[in-house]
Order: sequence, then C-alpha cells, then structure tokens
Amino acid sequence: MGTQPVASPPLAPALQIRKIAAFPRMRVLAWDQDVLYASRGYSLLKSHFTGNQFNWISVAPYRPERWRSITSQTRLGSRLVRDGFHALAVHRNGNLIAAVPGAIATLRKGDSEFRVTHQLLRGTRPLHLCSTPEGRVYWGEYFDNAQRDEVHIYASDDGGLRWNMAYTFPKQAIRHVHNIIYDRWAQCLWIFTGDYGRECKILKAPLDLSRIDEIVAGNQQARAVAVIVDESGLFFASDTPLEQNHVYHLDRRGRLQQCSEVSSSSIYGCRTHGGMFFSTMIEPSEANPSRNVTLYGSADGEHWDALAKWRKDRRSMKYFQYGNAFLPDGDNSTDLLAVTTMAVEHADLETSIWKVC
Repeated sequence: MGTQPVASPPLAPALQIRKIAAFPRMRVLAWDQDVLYASRGYSLLKSHFTGNQFNWISVAPYRPERWRSITSQTRLGSRLVRDGFHALAVHRNGNLIAAVPGAIATLRKGDSEFRVTHQLLRGTRPLHLCSTPEGRVYWGEYFDNAQRDEVHIYASDDGGLRWNMAYTFPKQAIRHVHNIIYDRWAQCLWIFTGDYGRECKILKAPLDLSRIDEIVAGNQQARAVAVIVDESGLFFASDTPLEQNHVYHLDRRGRLQQCSEVSSSSIYGCRTHGGMFFSTMIEPSEANPSRNVTLYGSADGEHWDALAKWRKDRRSMKYFQYGNAFLPDGDNSTDLLAVTTMAVEHADLETSIWKVC
C-alpha cells in the first residue's frame, strides 16, 4: 500500500494536493523562500524550484564518525542508528546551522563542509532549530531526563559559531524542550515543552529570554511540537500517546480553540503559499491505534482534512523508528509542499513534492 490521496468533504474549502515528483533516500529539512534544503545521508543539497523543474545541487557534507559513513549508506542502517541531518536553520548572514547525531554543526558561508560548533552533552539532537531575522539562533535540550534535571536553552549571536546557555529551566520544571518558534508579528519566541502534567507548557518569551510567561500548561493537549505561526496566532497539533490528538488555534488574546481531531501524535507542521499542514506519527499507543501516517491540511485554519495516508511498514518501531512524515522548517514562499516519509510501505525514506491548489 503506497500513498493514498483522500478526497476532501464537499463542503470544506477546496484545498487539494497533487504529487509531481519523488526522490528516494532524501530527507527535507528547511525552506528559504523558494529554495528547499534536503539531505541524502550526510550530504546537504538544495534546489531552487522553477515551475516543476527540480535541479538538486550539492551544498556541503558533514563528516561523521567513520562507522556512520557506513551505516548511512543503507535505509535500514540509517534508520537503526538515526543517521543524517535532523534539522536545519538558515542564518541571515548565509551560514547554515544543522542538528546532526550528537552535535550542532555549522557551515560558515564560503566554507566547503560543516564543522562541529557544539558537542551535545545530553541527548542526541534537538528536534528543531530556530533562527530569527535579527540574527539569533536558538535550540532547546531534548533528552530522556528521567531524573528531571535542569534543562537549557542555547543561543548563538554569531551565526552558529559559538553557543551560550541563554535560559535554564530549574529541576523538576520540565522534561525537555520540544520546539522554539519565532513569531514575527509579536516579535517574540514561543517555547513548547513536555511531557507530563505541568511539564506540558506553551510559553511566550521576548527575544532576549529575559522572562518567560506561561500561556497554556498542565495537560496532555498542551504537549506539542508542531507549530505554525500566522497573523491570527498559533496553530499547533498535540503530541500525546495518552489521549486523542487535535489541532488547536491559540489567538492573540490567548483564547484556545479546538479545530480538528487528528489520528495520532504530530511533531511536524509547515505552511505553503496556499495552505497549512500537519503530519502524524505512528507510535505504540492504545489511545491512538491508527497504523496510518496521515497528512492533514487546511486552507483557512478552520477546516482540516486528511489529504494523504501512508501505511506503517512491518519493521520494529523500537529499532527502526516510528512511521512518520517529516515536514520542513523555514519560510516557504511557493505553492509546493515537500514531505519525507519514514518507515512506511512503498515510500520509506522518500521525499515527495506536491502541488498545492
């Protein structure tokens, strides 16, 4: 069973997607307006799209440990040890900052390869990186943290070359940081944390992190990773294996509206010129028994429809990853949707490009 387009209900806004290309063994990472960055193993690529023409060019490699150079050559080896680029941020000065296994690596403008600028002491990588137009880059620690030790947010003011602890959550406050999002309308940061009880928080902070205000907290529906910011506020999808998941809208007055159910946890969201999208992840869960990775989309933020589905493959979730559909970070000025599917039938580690209409 491969990709299954799903028809929208007749009364919903007419958001449709049409698949126009597919690229094997490639993972999407981030948009920079009409330029899409993706990786194949430890090589970063980019493509400037003109019409339906896709011309991938090499940007630079990251050179991992020798054994990872071997495991990253196959799909199953890569899945087993979580190889490759996991997140990317484009800095205003042209630097590229990446999350790779065990490190933050930066490609300085004009250099020929990524170099490690921070060795992670806890966890394998942050889930997302955040770059602001003012030139600051942020990421939050994401690690198991069974003892609920303090958790740090790191920041760089020089394009990802040096990092400092910009904020520390005290012991017992949270388990880890899920995401940090820049809001250009409010000129602030939104910080999402997890995983249980009061650890699940949606926080708002000025760009210097001089204070952090709690906006929503205390239940599994505030446990979120995937976020889309627009003029009206935030759209986010919950990420809980314990309850039914939903898409929510948090408006500029702090009012929270439940928009739609989704079939499982979500950790990726993005927008295109004409739509907003969240994808679901398949993980062991009695509350979310679906075996389909599902892509949801909306043209107006109110009506959300399942637009495509992929069936989880038979490989072990413990060893070969949950089924997922990765969506790129960054700002996308095109009407193209890029999706990388993982651990699904007939489209494992495949990037597909869809026309949104």
